[in-house]
Amino acid sequence: MSLGRPVPTGLAVALFAGALVPAALAVASPAFGWLALTVDVAVLLLCAVDFARAPRAADLEAHREVEPILSSGVDNPVRWVLHARTDTPVRGELRDEPPLDVESHGHRQPFTLEAGALSTRLTYRVRPPSRGDARFGDVHLRLSGPLGLCSRQVRLPASRDVKVYPDLSALSREALTLARASEAVSARTQRRKAMEGREFESLREYRPGDDFRHIDWKSSARHGHTLVRTWQPERHQPVLLLLDCGRHMAGRVQGRRKLDHAVDAALRLARVSLDAGDVVGVVAFASDVRAFLPPRKGAEHLRLITESLYRAEAGLEESDYGRAFDFAFARQTRRALVVLFTDLVDPDASATLLTRTLALRPRHLPVVASLLDEDLEAAATDVPGDATAAYARQAAQRMEAEYRRTATTLRDAGALVVRAPARAFGAAALNMYLDVKARGRL
Repeated sequence: MSLGRPVPTGLAVALFAGALVPAALAVASPAFGWLALTVDVAVLLLCAVDFARAPRAADLEAHREVEPILSSGVDNPVRWVLHARTDTPVRGELRDEPPLDVESHGHRQPFTLEAGALSTRLTYRVRPPSRGDARFGDVHLRLSGPLGLCSRQVRLPASRDVKVYPDLSALSREALTLARASEAVSARTQRRKAMEGREFESLREYRPGDDFRHIDWKSSARHGHTLVRTWQPERHQPVLLLLDCGRHMAGRVQGRRKLDHAVDAALRLARVSLDAGDVVGVVAFASDVRAFLPPRKGAEHLRLITESLYRAEAGLEESDYGRAFDFAFARQTRRALVVLFTDLVDPDASATLLTRTLALRPRHLPVVASLLDEDLEAAATDVPGDATAAYARQAAQRMEAEYRRTATTLRDAGALVVRAPARAFGAAALNMYLDVKARGRL
């Protein structure tokens, strides 16, 4: 194992700097030159002694604790456990090598293991901006000598590969509550009434205000009191998620790619749909189909969906909606809720999308979900201060007008349109699904 390399501390540098004073006075008297030389040699010898007495790599054991799967867009903890293999105090600084392009907080920290202490823990956080594979590097330890003049810097092998998935914490049932928390009380009451659905669930006693059409007269006569049928949303209905991985989804909104936001929203929607008993399929596409999972149900299928999407990347190519739709619906014959995550700001792409999406009606129920770029929205309304700002405002207004035309055409033909800013995109997709199920539109 390498002995490491010496690193002078700030105190040593200050002592060397102090020797410059007699060196400057050596112009007046040669005695000052000898004094400066004596100070430099003494400090150098002390540094050598301090480096020799500094703890070695063998005196310390370092172990990184990190989950094999991290979540993108949120803070993930990384812990270092340091064990002393000596009875003498060990002081120093740890510097980890987090993956490239990952925002980290506290990956460089001082530590102290006093005499007799067995171990200590250091914790910091990393925030991956996007999904994919990532790699932690080795760890660097700077171990201080007892005199505080020189440290021993060593590098310990600790590289490790991890996977970065979409934010899996958002897939909990609590996310559903958060998605609807902003609704008014009256709106929630109306939605609960609409959640009666079309599939028989059970019988219960009649209550004032119940619909007379729901009374089960035969069961009421048999039991001697009035019973009404209760209903629930139908289960085992197909939900098909199509993710556009073309160039329009490579842009960034709120510091993350549009595709990252779309994948997060798609997984949240898939989780809720599977929990509701529906079957979920996925098609990821750009110029061709990149990933396909036929509609299935169950927790294992959610794992497969997550595994297939965590490496999805937005390429700089045009998306072929026709090929994706032909591929998907050559295998899907039952009526399905078709949710397309894409962008609606390009006129040419929107025209093609309109033709293929409207062709799904009335056999399927299409939904087009796109992100609202708040910066673009602000540019369309800001008062320009110069010619460049005026051109930017005109371009933003033209893009917004194109989106409104496309969205209006889709709605008029019976399709659904979801548009929300990044922070509310997943919630908007969930509420759309709840409305469709509540109203029995499938």
